[in-house]
Amino acid sequence: MSKVAAIIGRFLIALIFIFSGFGKLIDPAGTGAALAGVGLSPQLAIPVGLFELAGGLCLAAGFMVRLVALLLAGFTAATILFFHNRFTDPQQGVMALKNLAIIGGLALAFAHSQMWSHYYAIARERQGEILANKAEARVREAELRAERAEAEARALRSAPGAASVTTAAPATARTVDTDCDGYADTVVRRRRWFDW
Repeated sequence: MSKVAAIIGRFLIALIFIFSGFGKLIDPAGTGAALAGVGLSPQLAIPVGLFELAGGLCLAAGFMVRLVALLLAGFTAATILFFHNRFTDPQQGVMALKNLAIIGGLALAFAHSQMWSHYYAIARERQGEILANKAEARVREAELRAERAEAEARALRSAPGAASVTTAAPATARTVDTDCDGYADTVVRRRRWFDW
């Protein structure tokens, strides 16, 4: 559930940059005038619009989240320094706080993507341990089966009249007078699938 919440939050933060970049690309003259008003080159209007649009789309899509979050956080901090630096003006103070909140959201996106990469690394390591444990259990089980088969073979070889028995397959031995001559004969009966 936290992964879904992180994706929604990241997408909502990205919308700010997508719409802002799209607006700058639609009206480069107005953006250039705003940049010139704070002493920046008006020719930065289109590169800034492209940067915001591309950064917002990458953030929304989850592509290179950590790098994009850092770049957009630096860009947002620069807008505070250039455009909303009159903190005594209530309007500018609110805009600066809004940009600080956006930087906080980008920091969470940065941290959450790092947390999930660690989570996946831990999950991969745990999966490897589980597979190794299962392999060890299969080896132990095979060794036990081999020991049981060997013990049954020894028991069959040591039984009276078992010299003619050459098989080590799972079987049961019992003594019965099969030919009614008064002597007990060893009868080896193979186990069937339903005897297990």
